[in-house]
Amino acid sequence: MGINAIQELKMAGVQWELAENPSNFGAKIKTKQESQTNRIEVKPIIVPASAPLTLETVKSMVERPENINALVRMVAEFNHPLRNGATNVAMPNIASNPNGLVIITDMPSADDDLSGQILSGGAGEMIDKMLSAIEMSRENVSIIPLVFWRTPGGRTPTREELDLVRPFIDKMLDMLQPKIVLTLGTLSATEIAKTNLTTNHGNEIQSDQGYKIFPIYHPNYLMLKPSAKKDVWLVLQNVQKLLKNL
Repeated sequence: MGINAIQELKMAGVQWELAENPSNFGAKIKTKQESQTNRIEVKPIIVPASAPLTLETVKSMVERPENINALVRMVAEFNHPLRNGATNVAMPNIASNPNGLVIITDMPSADDDLSGQILSGGAGEMIDKMLSAIEMSRENVSIIPLVFWRTPGGRTPTREELDLVRPFIDKMLDMLQPKIVLTLGTLSATEIAKTNLTTNHGNEIQSDQGYKIFPIYHPNYLMLKPSAKKDVWLVLQNVQKLLKNL
């Protein structure tokens, strides 16, 4: 066999053990009995296939934590398909002194991926100003993303990627027991409020779980179109009044 042929086999994953003198025709020919005596029996190693991550598996997982902190720790360790391509898990912000308002945003930005915190960077500064305008902050408002890992190139998550996280979102809402949920952006409006953001921006939607949902524009959109801030401001004022009366 020529050298080129051997190199091609090596590149294809075929390993050859070559002696220093491959053409040593004078070597002693082993008898059949000697070959059998010196033969080492090697049993094949069978590696069991890992079980695929299914929606039912995730639903079962989220029932184990007894409190929100344990659930958040599970998020940090969750082996979602997006995890391998992300720099960090963009952890949800869980309010230390909740006032009944929860924000659901879409997916982590490049800033979130680097910081490991949801709604950081310019969008984070915007949401902090929005909350401050109605006398709130991240200390009393929880912020949860639809997925906890940056998607490749910031693309929209697939249906499967969203579905595998949804049990965590639902469980967090169940534990937090919000009175009002604000959804940020088109995707969150579709997934949580089951509505079209363009036609129902700021409209009150009653959830099956008993809380009110208000879909509003994402901070990134407000930075691109500042004239839309007044529409969001009206919704925030309404939310502030409702929380005081609920």
